Amino acid sequence: MRPEILSFPEFSKRLTGRHLAALMGLPGRSGSVLMMAVTTPGAPEPEQEASACPPGGIQLPATVVEGAYPSLTPDHPQAHWFEREFFEQWGVRPEGHPWLKPVRFPQGHPGLTDFFQVQGEEIHEVAVGPVHAGVIEPGHFRFQCRGEEVLHLEISLGYQHRGVEQALPGASPGRAMAYVETLAGDTSVGHALAWCRNLEALAGVRVPPRAEVLRAVALELERLANHCGDLGALAGDVGYLPTASFCGRLRGDLLNLTALACGNRFGRGWIRPGGVAWDLDAVRAEQMRTRLGRVMKDVREALDLLNRSGSVQARFERTGIVTRQVALDLGLVGPAARASGLALDCRRQFPWGPYLQPPFPVCTARVGDVASRAQVRHDEMEVSARFLDGLLSSLPEGPVRTEMKGLASKAFSVSLVEGWRGQICQVAATDTQGNLLACKVVDPSFHNWFGLAVALRGQQISDFPLCNKSFNLSYCGHDL
Repeated sequence: MRPEILSFPEFSKRLTGRHLAALMGLPGRSGSVLMMAVTTPGAPEPEQEASACPPGGIQLPATVVEGAYPSLTPDHPQAHWFEREFFEQWGVRPEGHPWLKPVRFPQGHPGLTDFFQVQGEEIHEVAVGPVHAGVIEPGHFRFQCRGEEVLHLEISLGYQHRGVEQALPGASPGRAMAYVETLAGDTSVGHALAWCRNLEALAGVRVPPRAEVLRAVALELERLANHCGDLGALAGDVGYLPTASFCGRLRGDLLNLTALACGNRFGRGWIRPGGVAWDLDAVRAEQMRTRLGRVMKDVREALDLLNRSGSVQARFERTGIVTRQVALDLGLVGPAARASGLALDCRRQFPWGPYLQPPFPVCTARVGDVASRAQVRHDEMEVSARFLDGLLSSLPEGPVRTEMKGLASKAFSVSLVEGWRGQICQVAATDTQGNLLACKVVDPSFHNWFGLAVALRGQQISDFPLCNKSFNLSYCGHDL
């Protein structure tokens, strides 16, 4: 895949009606090259079935910018966060950007910035973080409130910034895999898979069918464990302890299934360029099926308790609403987008291996509130469990890894993987020698943090923990 160099007006036009998967900068002869990875959403209208969602396409439009350029954000709000990042990294100003400020503060002085303020006699400001209780990662939240009502929430991140994107191109293969598997620790499989698929595309390597199936097993196990943990945490946030306790234990059981397959509860070391490092024999596959069936029986009972509790549903329903149009405008991904009625799922839009046939079902809801985000997770657990049972019962024969080759020179590759939080996008470019020149990593949290800010508008400030958990975004995944 090669970028298409366009004039800036044509470049901007390519974003109309498309989803911005990534925006990145590259050095150019006469300035900086601004490049996008855009996809055709193919999202059905609310009255259509999810099965009407056709596979999407992907494009790499690019343009040369010097010093400044007209901001994309006024016409395309989903570019808001990306343009702030581009300005921070490349010093090229998007003129007309409504709130241009750093997203990660890489030059030091984290958190030293101006915050949006609402004026008025009854307005007060509540600052939370960046240091939180327990083991929560650092992030700063600034609420503008009238009484208990949140008028505006500003989220300031960057405290976990590690410079991973800059370190990846020059890293040894082993160190690069270590970086990738810890980009967001709870998404080790998703990011490792996206990384490996890029390398395989650049090397022209085809992964064996058995390895593709085992990769899907790892990806869906990661989804099941995290969705289960999120549903338990949502129950805990409203003080419903039975489901909170059950799901905490069941998440551990699901993580143990991954450990049974590869020796690591988070799947680290399993996905490798060319395939997988560990095969799965018939005995362990059958053990996994049996244990998965038992876990899902307990999950259904725990979630049935949650769904039948009137007090729980009263707290979930109509709390933290993000409408379909707002989710589309902001470019939300994953369960957060699907809960607002957008049938966006890379397993359906960009299928590979076992996801090719039949078309993978997309779980959506309509309201976009906490209840919808919980329901999407619940539904996706059922779909993933059935899918996993089918994979484990009929693993194809053959090898699990192909020998890797050298990377093509002056080439680009884009990898899109549906992680448990949503769309993971990784872009890789090589130089004239076939070495990695640049990498871009977009964790789904990068798309969705502003969605959380919008969800709090008009809510009670006491609803923040519940709304925050219903998104459950990654700090370190954002701060790459």
